[in-house]
Amino acid sequence: MRTRPFGSTGVEVSEIGLGTWQLGGTEWGDVSDEQALNTLAAAAEAGITFFDTADIYGMGRSETLIGRFLKGRSDRERFFVATKLGRHPRPGWPANFTREAVRQHTEDSLRRLQVEALDLTQTHCIPREQMASGEVFEYLRELKREGKIKAFGASVETMDEALLCLEQDELSSLQVIFNVFRQKPIDVLFDRARARQVALIVRLPLASGLLGGHLTRDAVFAEKDHRHFNRDGQYFNVGETFAGLPFERGVELADAIKALVPGGMTMAQFALRWCLDYDAVTTVIPGAKRPEQARQNAAASELPRLPAGLHSQLRRFYDDEVAPLIRGPY
Repeated sequence: MRTRPFGSTGVEVSEIGLGTWQLGGTEWGDVSDEQALNTLAAAAEAGITFFDTADIYGMGRSETLIGRFLKGRSDRERFFVATKLGRHPRPGWPANFTREAVRQHTEDSLRRLQVEALDLTQTHCIPREQMASGEVFEYLRELKREGKIKAFGASVETMDEALLCLEQDELSSLQVIFNVFRQKPIDVLFDRARARQVALIVRLPLASGLLGGHLTRDAVFAEKDHRHFNRDGQYFNVGETFAGLPFERGVELADAIKALVPGGMTMAQFALRWCLDYDAVTTVIPGAKRPEQARQNAAASELPRLPAGLHSQLRRFYDDEVAPLIRGPY
């Protein structure tokens, strides 16, 4: 597993991390405690040192499981755990953005993760007006001065929000959506983040499964899975992955991508390798519900860079076939 510097923090993290939303609750289907802990162990054995979680994932279950997994490990210090705050239903918006709520949510995460200081906490796709006011970032600076958190960042939905947060002093990271179907960060964000020494955490690198290579037009998701949709007209993951692209069209586009995957790698590994070929990217956080998924994802770090001609072909594919279909803020 290769590592990359996490912005200006002085810390190195695995370039493939593990997103743990799916370990927290039922939004991706049920995952038992044993299965979750085994997946975390497999990720660690494969060289993954970066875990991304949030206080809202399973209402704290994801953080609790990570805390249980790391407790007592002799190599605890090699792991970097990034969590998030701002979307918890107690007290909810807009009260979540007061000094008192930010502090309480931080204390709750510290307790669940069983640590004295958070490696990183991120604002969790909070309203733009809260980003613009800057107050929540000042509260995080206070917690950093007190030693409750070591660094803070922001998880955002749009490039406009990313650039807005990038203006904040002491911002260590930005978490953004980036994949073959969402290439806008290349032109808008990468150079600016690199210049500010801000780490970039890539979420949804597999486009919620479309770039995993296994979904078909007749795919059926469990009712509790957040990707569950009604075939009478509802869209796949509206506003998050394709911002309005119909599921069937997404599968067609994914099939076109699958035909370009070089030999010796799975489609998921190809999608992860594509992200890693951009040096502005710090770490990519695909989710995994099973140990084998975590191991296969981690293996993408050791694959060779994709040919320049293939990158050019995928950029033309995005410009011609995907970008015109994306609706809504991006």
